[in-house]
Amino acid sequence: MKETIYILLVIVCYLYGSIPFALVIGKCFYKTDIRSQGSGNLGGTNAGRVLGKAAGISVIILDASKCYISILLAQYFIRMYNLSPDFTFICAFACIVGHCYPIFAGFRGGKAVSVAIGYLLAINGWMALFAIVVFLTTLKLSKYVSLASILGAIAIVCVTPFGHFGTIGSITNCLIALLLIYKHKDNIKRLMDGTESKISWM
Repeated sequence: MKETIYILLVIVCYLYGSIPFALVIGKCFYKTDIRSQGSGNLGGTNAGRVLGKAAGISVIILDASKCYISILLAQYFIRMYNLSPDFTFICAFACIVGHCYPIFAGFRGGKAVSVAIGYLLAINGWMALFAIVVFLTTLKLSKYVSLASILGAIAIVCVTPFGHFGTIGSITNCLIALLLIYKHKDNIKRLMDGTESKISWM
């Protein structure tokens, strides 16, 4: 019985993470497929760049809610069926993988930044605050969203030993950070080449 619940929860969290809110908002409200414009990425940054600030903020909030809600769902079933608390982290990671590689959008998704924020807000508010401060400080100084995202991910790993996450939680934090950095591999190349785009609004 428990094994079935574990499997179903992972599948549900992956599928929920796979909902491409940037694509849905773009097509439903702007008649635009943002995969063909800007960076082509299904994330809040590209949605804001292509569709405008309101769309970008909406996508960021909705994407962040994916992991937050997935964790709440996992915790509900953990309490109801006396499952391992560590399973929360597995469900969260399944959601983030769904966001990055969504079955509903040809496995071309976002870069895990917004869903990672939702994950941190649900798991550890202080860690979320620290990562956001690192992100905003880097963004203010460098004007590079990609660099700010990468350093924010590294910040998560750096403070993980102080968060009492346990083995599974610590591994999950590292995997999320590695996935986020990997999804920014093209940005890293452009940063090294000096061709990465800067923001102008901060």
